[in-house]
Amino acid sequence: MSRVLVTGGASGLGAALVARFVADGHQVLSTDVAAESAAPDGAQYRQLNVRDASDWEAAVAWCEQNWGGLDILVNNAGIATGGRIDVESLDEWDRVLDINLMGVVRGCRAFTPLFKKQRSGQIVNTASAAGLVHPPMMSSYNTVKAGVVALSETLSHELHPYGVTVSVVCPSFFRTNLADSIQGDDTEMGATARRLIEKSPRTADDIAAGVVAGINKKQFLIIPDRPALLAWRTKRFARPLYDRQMRKIATRARERAEGTKPDDASAGGSTAQAVEQPPAAEQAEQATPPAGAAAGER
Repeated sequence: MSRVLVTGGASGLGAALVARFVADGHQVLSTDVAAESAAPDGAQYRQLNVRDASDWEAAVAWCEQNWGGLDILVNNAGIATGGRIDVESLDEWDRVLDINLMGVVRGCRAFTPLFKKQRSGQIVNTASAAGLVHPPMMSSYNTVKAGVVALSETLSHELHPYGVTVSVVCPSFFRTNLADSIQGDDTEMGATARRLIEKSPRTADDIAAGVVAGINKKQFLIIPDRPALLAWRTKRFARPLYDRQMRKIATRARERAEGTKPDDASAGGSTAQAVEQPPAAEQAEQATPPAGAAAGER
C-alpha cells in the first residue's frame, strides 16, 4: 500500500486517478484549489493551490504528520489554453506558465527534500501529447507541456541516486471538464479545443487506467492512449510527413483567418488530426519498436 497525493483531484483525470488508487488499496490525499470538495470513500481531501508555495509547504507537513511521509506525488493540476502567437495575450501566457509549469515545479521542489530523506518516492507529472508533438496555434500549451517533459527527464536523472523515480504522462484529448478552464483572446481556438475535448471517444477513466499501469511499472514516459503514441512515433520516425502535416494545418489556419477557405474547413479540426490521425501513422508504427519500449519502460 502506497501513500499518494494527487493535485487537481476534484475532477477530470485527477478524480479518476484518485478513484483508481483508492480501488487499488492505497492511502490517497486528493487536493484541489477549492476549499472543500467531496472525495471518494477511502480518500481524504485537502485544499492546495498549486500557485501558492505556502500551500505546498502545508501539504508536505500534513503528509509527514499524518502518514510519516509520501510514496507517490502526482502533479496533475492544470488548465487548457492555446491560440495564435499574435492573438493570445501575454497575461494568458503568464497564467498557463504559472499553473501548468510552475505548479509542477513547486510540487517537485516542495517534496524533493522529503523524498531525499526517505531515499524513496515517485514523482508523476501530468504533461500532454502536446509536450511531445507541437501543432500550430497552440504555442503556450505546447511550451508549458514540453517544459514539464523536460523537467521530468531532468529530475529522473538528478534524483536517481536518492532512489526517487520520475514519470511523465502524455495523453491526447479525452473527455473531461478541462474545457471549462479555457480563457483568453483567441476565442476561435478556444472553441476548437472545447470541441476536441468533448467529442473525444476516450474518458478520464480510460486514461487513468493506462497511467496507473505505467506508474506501477515505474515507466518514465507514460503514453496512455494509441493516438498519442502514434503521433509521437510519426514525429520520431516519419519526420518529413509530420512536418508536411503541421504546415498544412498552419496553411489552413491562415486561409481561414483571411476568409479564403470555407468555414467547414476548420483549422482547429486539422490541429486535432496532428494527434488523432497523424500522417502515415501506420507506416510509422511498423517502423518502430513495440509499444512498451516506445512508452519508455525502464
